Amino acid sequence: MEPSKHFLKQPKSFWANVRSISEQTGYTDTVTGQVKFLSLDDILSALSSRNLSLSHVVDEKGTITSFGKTLVDYYQYRADVLNEYVESRLMDVEKAQKTFYELRDSLSPSCPLPMNKQSGEKRAPAYFTGIINMLIEANIGDYSCDYNPRMLTTITRDQTPLRTLARWVDGAFPGTINPIAIWEIKEYYYTTTFGSRIADGVYETLMDGMELEELYEHEQIEVKHYFMVDAHYTWWGMGKSYLCRMIDMLHMGYVDEVLFGYEVVERLPILVKEWIASLDIRDAAH
Repeated sequence: MEPSKHFLKQPKSFWANVRSISEQTGYTDTVTGQVKFLSLDDILSALSSRNLSLSHVVDEKGTITSFGKTLVDYYQYRADVLNEYVESRLMDVEKAQKTFYELRDSLSPSCPLPMNKQSGEKRAPAYFTGIINMLIEANIGDYSCDYNPRMLTTITRDQTPLRTLARWVDGAFPGTINPIAIWEIKEYYYTTTFGSRIADGVYETLMDGMELEELYEHEQIEVKHYFMVDAHYTWWGMGKSYLCRMIDMLHMGYVDEVLFGYEVVERLPILVKEWIASLDIRDAAH
């Protein structure tokens, strides 16, 4: 999903409030099990509980400020988009398996289709990664793509390294040197507990986004950055707070899109065509 333009370009102080208030109130409505919407009263109560000022949210007469109104609107948006759009697109292993084999049978791919890291009966193709790779290959034409980079991503100027990202990414188009797009994939179909390894995947993507933000601010070089996640039970059943963090990260500008589950089938063909157009423009300029 793409970010809502209404919440892009907010100051970093806005996101400081979003995080602090969310931590205080929690992310899940314990009655409905859905992502919680925070009202103005919830926001004021959370700030008061942490002995933080209310003056940026309501004025001396108790009237909501523009900043406060944007906070309330964002919490409503975040709850709505997760409850009404994201949950239905997150797949369980059965749906992911079905989608994987349907695509494999119809596309006859030559791209990598890696296995998961499970053992025994759970040993199987990494369904979500395979779906992503097949969709990219099906729309990429004669262009190359690195489906499993085993080196750091480097941005150059005059063939000299300008920036090198700190981490390996899960995919790069057309490759790890001066990519148009990079992406991270997190699929956890067999997880029974939400551990630090899963949480770290969100924070690693955030770090990548911060590096790309610095690259753009100082060198005016843009690299598209995508986060693709799946497994309904893991993210919706145990990790709603991290889904909220993903929506926050998206609107902070640290990823260009987060693709949730089956959404890769809906969006990747469109995105790949955009990457190709950007690559053609860049090559023509040089």
